[in-house]
Amino acid sequence: MTSAPAVVGVIGGGRMGAGIAQSFAAAGSAVTVVESGEQAAAAALDRVAAGLKRAAERGALAEPAEEVLARVTTVPSVGALPSHADLVVEAVPEDAALKARLLAAAERAVGPGTVLASNTSSLSVTDLAAALTRPARFLGMHFFNPVPASELVEIVVAPDTGADTVEAALGWTHRLGKKDVVVKDSPGFASSRLGLVLGLEAIRMVEEGVAEPDAIDGAMRLGYKHPMGPLRLTDLVGLDVRLAIAEHLHATLGERFAPPRLLREKVARGELGRKTGKGFYTWE
Repeated sequence: MTSAPAVVGVIGGGRMGAGIAQSFAAAGSAVTVVESGEQAAAAALDRVAAGLKRAAERGALAEPAEEVLARVTTVPSVGALPSHADLVVEAVPEDAALKARLLAAAERAVGPGTVLASNTSSLSVTDLAAALTRPARFLGMHFFNPVPASELVEIVVAPDTGADTVEAALGWTHRLGKKDVVVKDSPGFASSRLGLVLGLEAIRMVEEGVAEPDAIDGAMRLGYKHPMGPLRLTDLVGLDVRLAIAEHLHATLGERFAPPRLLREKVARGELGRKTGKGFYTWE
């Protein structure tokens, strides 16, 4: 079995970045998380620590949580990433210009053999690769929330991605105990494109008064054996994230991805799902 990358960089210490950092640290990697500002860096480490505590309670850690956490450090800028990193994963919000700028900065900070990956859930990996001088060492690694407990990593291959880069990413994915699906770069890939269609239609059903969220989610769980209904999943992903993906796919793929009015209204009110305590459900 492929060993975990010895040194990993993660750009962004939010929910997704912290989960990615936790997963690689638990697999034995030394992980450096990029977060500017002492408060943001401390919050990122707190997220990793909380995730490790939950994993330990589930019996999902092979060693004490404190020892795993000791392998995670923070730096204030992309330029401070370890130059000998095997892998750097960008996990910042779905802003193409921001991602391209940070990936280009990461490429300058690390060696020519480092694999760069974006955790984007919908943006063009091909377009992001255009910001790089070594696109053969770049691909999409789309992790799912919550990262430590989710099985899937969607490997997104751009036209210039090297076969050895894909092979390395697949090996690391399996070393994390996760499973892969490999897709060619296209708007929304496979997971976001299909998942969003279901989520948007469920939101329209609430908007039209067809049924309450519990009933819609129950229909998909009980009738179609989905582990979670589309509205609860939207709360977990974040309504703002779902809206951003919908706007991108609406622009690239057409009217079937037009964001419902209710989704826009909830985001405008700050009802973003679990992270704010309210979305289609109330969260404690």
